[in-house]
Amino acid sequence: MDMPIAAIVALAAGTLAFRLAGPLLRDRVRLAPRLEALLATAALVLLFALVVTSSFGGFAKPAGVVVAGVLAIRRAPFPVIVIAAAATTALLRFIGVP
Repeated sequence: MDMPIAAIVALAAGTLAFRLAGPLLRDRVRLAPRLEALLATAALVLLFALVVTSSFGGFAKPAGVVVAGVLAIRRAPFPVIVIAAAATTALLRFIGVP
């Protein structure tokens, strides 16, 4: 996995440019309300897709995600959600559940 330094620097610069574009262009670019709603929905769909694709591959990961979901619905503090999900996954893996 040799990635040339130039490629790493280019990716880092592109990432930084995208991150800076939001705050710098926020007042200059106006989006239609329908497009703003669509972009917000798209962000949620992408996050959900990431969770779904990364949670499969055994039983321990989905169990941790379920625990996190239940705690989120019950409005538990975020650190409690993360620690409980990680502990559930770790415990299941420790006892041999894939």
